[in-house]
Amino acid sequence: MSSIRQYLRIVTDRLTPVLDDAGEARDAAYIIFEDVAGYSRNFIFADGDRELTDFMQSKIDAVVNKIISGTPVQYAVGTARFMGNDYSVNPSVLIPRPETAALVDMISDDFGSTPDTRALDIGTGSGCIAISIAKTLPFAQVEAWDISDDALATARENALKLKAKVSFIKQDALTAKAPRQVCYDIIVSNPPYICQSEEKDMDPIVYACEPSQALFVPDSDPLVFYRAIAAYAAKALKPGGKLYFEINSRFPDEIKELLEQNGFENISVTRDFKGNYRYAVASQK
Repeated sequence: MSSIRQYLRIVTDRLTPVLDDAGEARDAAYIIFEDVAGYSRNFIFADGDRELTDFMQSKIDAVVNKIISGTPVQYAVGTARFMGNDYSVNPSVLIPRPETAALVDMISDDFGSTPDTRALDIGTGSGCIAISIAKTLPFAQVEAWDISDDALATARENALKLKAKVSFIKQDALTAKAPRQVCYDIIVSNPPYICQSEEKDMDPIVYACEPSQALFVPDSDPLVFYRAIAAYAAKALKPGGKLYFEINSRFPDEIKELLEQNGFENISVTRDFKGNYRYAVASQK
C-alpha cells in the first residue's frame, strides 16, 4: 500500500514518457489527484504520508490509463482551468487555453468601467470567454453562439456551475443575418483558424481528440470565419463598439486588411506571451 505522496511519484513516472516532460507530468499528476481524489497540492504537502485507499487508487489509475492511451489530461479528468475557474470539458469543445484569456483581459480593460454593455461571443465552445466576460463585467448582457448542440449543453452547464448569466443560442456564424439595428458594444470570437495543411505540425493528441469543426478551415479560404464575422460585426456593433479576434499567427496582415475593408478603425494586431501574433482588435466608427 502506497502513501498519497508515494503514489503521486508513481503516477508522475508513468506519465513522463507520455507527456515528454517530467515537469508537465508532475503537473498532470497534481491535477488528477485534485480533480479525481480531492487532494490539493497543499493537502499532499501537509498530509501526503496518509495511506492511499485501494478505491481511490483505482479511480486515479482509470484516469491515468486514459491519458496513456492518448486522451488529453483535461478530457480525462473532465475539467480545465481558465482564468481561475474550473470548466467542464469533453470532446465536443476545445480545451480552454491560457492565450485566450488575454482576450477577456483586453475586454475588461476597455469596458470594465462602462455600464450596461452588451457582448456577443461567437463560437463559444465551453463558454469560457462568454462566462469570463459575464463574471468580469457583472452588469453586462452577454450572449453566446455555437453551431454544436453538444457544445451549447456543455457551455450551459458551465454557466450554471459558475453562476454566470449568459444567453446561449444555436447559430452558425457563416449564415448569421445582421440585426435590423446596431445592438452590441462587444463582439469577440476565437473561431476555427488552423489550415488543414498545418495539421501535420500539430500535437496528434489535439487533432485526434478535440473537435475538428472548431479547429480547422480549408487552405483555400483560411479567413472564411473572419470574413463572415467582420461583415456581421460591421452592421451589429454600436458606434465605438469593438471587435476582438483570436487569430492564426500566419495571417496578421490579411486580418488587418479584412478589417479595414469592413470599415473598422483603430485596428491593432498584437502578439501573445509566446511572441506569436494572436489577437486583432478593431473599433466601429
